[in-house]
Amino acid sequence: MDNAKLSNHYSMETGKGNKDPKKNLRLITIVATFGGLLFGYDTGVINGALLFMAQPDQLNLTPFTEGLVASSLVLGAAIGSIFGGRLSDTRGHRKTILYLAILFFFAALGCVIAPNTTIMISFRFLLGLAVGGASVIIPSYLAEMSPAERRGRLVTQNELMIVTGQLLAYVFNAVIGNTFDEAGHVWRYMLVIATLPAVALWLGVLILPESPRWLASKGRIAEALHTLKQIREGISAEKELKSIQASIEEMKNTKKVTFKDLGIPWIRRIVVLGIGIGAISQLVGINSIMYYGTQILQNSGFGTKAALIGNVANGLISLVAVIIGMSIMHKVNRRSMFLTGLIGVTAALLSIGISTLLLADSPMLPYVVLSMTCLYLAFFQGAVGPMTWLTLSEIFPARIRGIGMGMAVLFLWLFNFLVGLFFPVLLDSVGLSATFFLFAVFAVGGIVFIGKYLPETRGLSLEQIEENFKRS
Repeated sequence: MDNAKLSNHYSMETGKGNKDPKKNLRLITIVATFGGLLFGYDTGVINGALLFMAQPDQLNLTPFTEGLVASSLVLGAAIGSIFGGRLSDTRGHRKTILYLAILFFFAALGCVIAPNTTIMISFRFLLGLAVGGASVIIPSYLAEMSPAERRGRLVTQNELMIVTGQLLAYVFNAVIGNTFDEAGHVWRYMLVIATLPAVALWLGVLILPESPRWLASKGRIAEALHTLKQIREGISAEKELKSIQASIEEMKNTKKVTFKDLGIPWIRRIVVLGIGIGAISQLVGINSIMYYGTQILQNSGFGTKAALIGNVANGLISLVAVIIGMSIMHKVNRRSMFLTGLIGVTAALLSIGISTLLLADSPMLPYVVLSMTCLYLAFFQGAVGPMTWLTLSEIFPARIRGIGMGMAVLFLWLFNFLVGLFFPVLLDSVGLSATFFLFAVFAVGGIVFIGKYLPETRGLSLEQIEENFKRS
């Protein structure tokens, strides 16, 4: 059957199912972003669970093994982000998301039943592979399914779902920790909840279509058109298919940048800038709060139950800040928003460090620390976080995006891993104040780096950005 006949066959087969493309696209977005929800829950749940699993009658964790349990997921994510993209290129986005849903489920279940630290770390690493794969594949899938005019909004829905997943983790931690605090294995109840969205993702993916761009890249033109007709209105499906085919053909004829090209000054400058942005976003300590927020509040003077409840405020502020950041990020200068976020983060870090010194043993200290962590998250999640991903997506011209974005995201994950691994050790050895002063030093370095090396990209095409780097 030739492509034209096959296309007609698909169109007749779906019939009324294609009459509401907006509804189909909304369903696709909801189902796909369950991966983001799992990403958020699995990274956030350790925040409260770690307190209970560290106890002597449970996994008996030391500060270093606490760091390993928390950060092993991130190390897995760094590897998963590399191999997940390659797997989706060969097997397709839909099938790869299906594999990730299965991995999410069994890895989460493995964490729930883990009898010792070694098995817990192993399953957290496997869970990280799923998280890393989801961090790459789901935004790409959404970008390829979305019409151009709605692409930014739909892709950022995944970021919103990640923060929502973290908030849900904090809420469930607080509820379970306060209700079943006498139960020895209360942390297992917290972890098992992650299996539910994994099942929902697996069931949902069964009805998702494959990306039209991937289908077209494999020569399956009729299937690509069939999918486009499900999610596009009028004759736009045919037009977009022609555009996709032209883009694929152009990419085949484009010379790809290799590591040898890093010797070219302007290419090296962009790649180093990208790596610096990825490193800064982690070295300012965001994941010390996202992974260990409950311990920070407990260390400042809250009891375990109060710390679990107080940590919900961190999650709520994060969600509100992301929504606000998403609404203004395309209306203000990128560089100014990034610098404003870093200045706010620095002020909050210094305030936590100073108040911990000046208000030691004061009943006011835990409330001051909670207020400052909320302020920190408002600036980070509202400005630094969104600007990190937006500027990384803009500074790399098309022909160096693969190598540049890959290196930047790899270093982002690696520094995320180092912060997660060593924060409990720092907290135990030098204390809360000195640890946050160290993060503040990195934040000041970030202000200097961004102020000196990040050009303004708002309103410029990728070609104009490339020319600016060549001239600088």
